[in-house]
Amino acid sequence: MGLTHFDDNGKAIMVDVSEKKETMREAIACGTITVNEEVYEAIENGTMKKGDVLGVATTAGIMGAKRTFELIPMCHVLPLSGCKIWYEKDPKNRTIYAFCKVKVTGQTGVEMEALTGVSIALLTIYDMCKALDKAMVIGDTFLCTKSGGKSGDIRNMKGHEKAFALLERTLGE
Repeated sequence: MGLTHFDDNGKAIMVDVSEKKETMREAIACGTITVNEEVYEAIENGTMKKGDVLGVATTAGIMGAKRTFELIPMCHVLPLSGCKIWYEKDPKNRTIYAFCKVKVTGQTGVEMEALTGVSIALLTIYDMCKALDKAMVIGDTFLCTKSGGKSGDIRNMKGHEKAFALLERTLGE
C-alpha cells in the first residue's frame, strides 16, 4: 500500500473514506516523560503549586484527542465514542508513562487521535512542572495497538517491552 494523502500529481489531499465500511475502531498510544526527583515527588505527593498535574494533563489529553482534526491537516473529524488517559509511574527512573485509548465507530481509524491525546497530556505535564525542571525529556511516543478497519489489528511491541508490560497490567485490571 502506497501513501494515501497525495493525488496522482503529488498534491496533498484528504483521503475520501465515503466508500469505506463503518467498523468499531480502537487505538492505544503511549509516551513517556522523565523528570527530576523534585518534580517526581511533587507529582506523586500532589504538591505542585499549579495543582493536580496528572488530572489537568488527563483533561488536556482528552481535549487534544477530540481536536486532532484541527491540528493535523488531513485528519477527518471523528465522533469519538470514548477516550481514556491514564498513567503508570516508574519511580526508579522518575519516568511517567502516559497512555491514551480512543474508540470510534466509523470509516477511518483513531491512531492519530490516540497519539495526539498522549502527546498533549505529556506536554501539559511539562508545562505544569517546567518551573522546577526545564530538562524534562518527553520521549518514546508510539502507537501501541490498533484494531478495526481494513488493515486489521496491530501490536507495536518491538523495543517497547516495558510499556507493554505496564499496558497489559492496566488492561487486565
